[in-house]
Amino acid sequence: MSKYRDCYCKDIDTSKVGEQVRLAGWIENIRDHGGVIFVDVRDEGGVVQVVSNDDTIFHGLTKESTVSIFGTIRKREKEDYNPKIKSGEVELFVESKENIDILGKCLNNLPFEIMTSKEVNEDVRLKYRYLDLRNRKVHENMTFRSELLHYLRNKLHDKGFTELQTPILTVSSPEGARDFLVPSRKFHGSFYALPQSPQIFKQLLMTSGFDKYFQIAPCFRDEDCRADRTLEHYQLDMEMAFIEEEDLYNLGEEVFYDTFTKFSDRYVSPRPFRRISYREAMLKYGTDKPDLRNPLEIIDVSEIFKESEFKPFRGVTVRAIKVDDLKSKSNSWFNEVVDYAKTIGMPGIGYITVEEDCSLKGPIDKFLTEEDRKKLFEQASLKVSSVLFFIADKNRDTAAKQAGNIRKYLGEKLELIDKDRYEFCIINDFPMYEYNEEERKYDFGHNPFSMPQGGIDVLTKENLENVLAYQFDFVCNGEEMCSGAIRNHDIEVMKKAFDLAGYTEEDVKTKFRSLYTAFQYGAPPHGGMAPGIDRMLMLLRDEINLREVQVFPPNVSGMDNMMGSPSPVSEQQLREVHIKVR
Repeated sequence: MSKYRDCYCKDIDTSKVGEQVRLAGWIENIRDHGGVIFVDVRDEGGVVQVVSNDDTIFHGLTKESTVSIFGTIRKREKEDYNPKIKSGEVELFVESKENIDILGKCLNNLPFEIMTSKEVNEDVRLKYRYLDLRNRKVHENMTFRSELLHYLRNKLHDKGFTELQTPILTVSSPEGARDFLVPSRKFHGSFYALPQSPQIFKQLLMTSGFDKYFQIAPCFRDEDCRADRTLEHYQLDMEMAFIEEEDLYNLGEEVFYDTFTKFSDRYVSPRPFRRISYREAMLKYGTDKPDLRNPLEIIDVSEIFKESEFKPFRGVTVRAIKVDDLKSKSNSWFNEVVDYAKTIGMPGIGYITVEEDCSLKGPIDKFLTEEDRKKLFEQASLKVSSVLFFIADKNRDTAAKQAGNIRKYLGEKLELIDKDRYEFCIINDFPMYEYNEEERKYDFGHNPFSMPQGGIDVLTKENLENVLAYQFDFVCNGEEMCSGAIRNHDIEVMKKAFDLAGYTEEDVKTKFRSLYTAFQYGAPPHGGMAPGIDRMLMLLRDEINLREVQVFPPNVSGMDNMMGSPSPVSEQQLREVHIKVR
């Protein structure tokens, strides 16, 4: 131990009674009980109450100052026990002012109370993050992060993975998000980019003869921040050679199941996780990251209304959500659902209810034939007191998305979601290509480096809508936890896949020079995935956004008010990297 302390607060209990110890930490609280002053000293591991017969020795102390205090551990009076802390049956008795060293004095006007900092405006918290991190709950998020990373590292080392670090300064690559660019001083007019992910590097490592690779990888994306996305995040990057998709599923299931059962007492869906195709997910849940804790499902009833007299539903995509035992709800309850629908771009929401005699009630009913009613009863499994909500739109994707939002809203409004469980699933069979309405052309739907199912034979212009990729996501409680894929390691398949997305062979050579060249020297079949560390932490710690589990995050606008970034730089610095601000 150093000269500042010989014992930690967490080690102080009744076993130390009578011992002389020196503690060091922060003054958490100063309490004046009418001539008797108590001081609480806090270090990272705990809190100890300090007291003296001479209350003048505490004069000059301020909350959150750092101190070193020497004294004797003594038993408290029984009525003064504090069961909330480990040291609650004892206290540190200090005899004189000479036993207290003030190491770092704190200003009297703290910007917020440390122990209630989570109730403060987030911008203020992040500006004084070093104070916010003294809050026990905030601090524990970071120590928990350390434990999680330690566990994951050990787990993968034990499974034969090699930990490697890939570069932070790399080349700009069209991977789906906007790059952070770094101007080069030496190479006039050229730029490095911060990696959106180690995607290309990990594939190159597989061609380099490494069988299993991993790293805790920083990833940078110049996108607008939100609750589940910040400018930089960390992922558990994993890649394996000579494997198939099922090998990746097994690896991901083991990592997620073992991690969540170790660090939480909640129910975790057993292995193997449920597997749902992308198309099924978009139909049943209206999203490719469904929350399976919500029992509501969406059905497609477009065919029933194909020739309907009800013009808003005629010949368009019509989705429906059945909820049982809702007939007793008040008109105001249903009006709230209608109002919500309007906030997500719908004109409102139609619904019908099932009466006691099994007849249907609602404005839409008069447009239904007996055959339509029969089909609705069968397809939606309607029963007395059921309510069937309808979502319709000319655009199939819009109808799916709106239905997903309504499903989520109803699940939360009706309190159908069990908050005490983690429900995992694997979404697979993603479409390789998606049509871009703005550019009026097909482009890659997700990872451009995924292997198409069926290989080169399915890659034709006429078949683009039907091409599926060996691409998958792990999803938990409505959050995308991980993306993965079997990679495209065949240069001919790669050239053809990019050609159909509008990239010439020269484009591929230029933009992906390393892969284009490396794949011509004998590349193994390989694949991998990248669980998001921050999202795992967010779920395990019951936090509402990623910033709560990152040490020094920017605010929701992408600004770091603590460090003052982004910030202007000098004209000289700009000249050195050949930049002129326009």
